[in-house]
Amino acid sequence: MFVVYWLESGLERVSGDAGQECARFRRFDSDALAEALKFTEVLRNAQLQGGGVSFVTLCSENPQSVGRSGAADPPADYAWKKRRS
Repeated sequence: MFVVYWLESGLERVSGDAGQECARFRRFDSDALAEALKFTEVLRNAQLQGGGVSFVTLCSENPQSVGRSGAADPPADYAWKKRRS
């Protein structure tokens, strides 16, 4: 799965106050990378043109991952060896 995150400013409809920022996101299926990249590019172009968009980022998560996300201790039977060249 892919998620595009961004901030929008000046959204009176969200907070009732002009100039307030709002965090937004949009999800994409794991087979829709091209669509997610196109959407990210649209947001980044809006940012360059001063469209009240900032902090545009694309994140991914692999649902078929065999391990847990993040850093973790290796299994007890893992034998790490430093290789010297």
